[in-house]
Amino acid sequence: MNAAHRIALFERLKAANPAPTTELEYATPFQLLVAVILSAQATDKSVNTATRQLFADAPTPQALFDLGEERLAGYIKHIGLYRAKSKNVIATCHLLLERHGGEVPRTREALEALPGVGRKTANVVLNTAFGEPTIAVDTHIFRVANRTGLAPGKTPLAVELGLLEAVPPAYRKDAHHWLILHGRYVCKARKAECAHCVIADFCEYPDKSGGA
Repeated sequence: MNAAHRIALFERLKAANPAPTTELEYATPFQLLVAVILSAQATDKSVNTATRQLFADAPTPQALFDLGEERLAGYIKHIGLYRAKSKNVIATCHLLLERHGGEVPRTREALEALPGVGRKTANVVLNTAFGEPTIAVDTHIFRVANRTGLAPGKTPLAVELGLLEAVPPAYRKDAHHWLILHGRYVCKARKAECAHCVIADFCEYPDKSGGA
């Protein structure tokens, strides 16, 4: 995709959604971190359902750590892999309290040192909580980047690095949210809704009739 089309593509996405953000519900960087850890292989809706009560009862690292694994598991038992996630969240709270004064660190290295936090989760936190121009490549962004020709790649890391080069700097901070929402609601895995796509004329997807 050429530079002019890339700019036009993001102008269209921006016009349709000027202030994009995550659909996860949170009030602090810590709560966002926990929500993103819980969202692995789970829907944002299921995570929000669990965290509304969890964050009301335990809004801080200390309060959540004090719950312990078993009590935390009771809040998140309807989320996939909840036992492993409960263990990771409690361990993460412990490290936040021990190493970071209860604050979420603002570097990738420190974030990725936390249990249950990989590159994608770190990117989400850096972007959404701290405004860094990072791009977290999930299945939706991977699909959109490849279908459109914006940043084709065979791995999430390859797509991420391609997007960091392809996305014009003015749009980089919000690109993550525009692309994930576009993949979630328009450029769907089973059937791309090309007839309702605002960037269809820039897209290089060969099957614009829909379908994957």
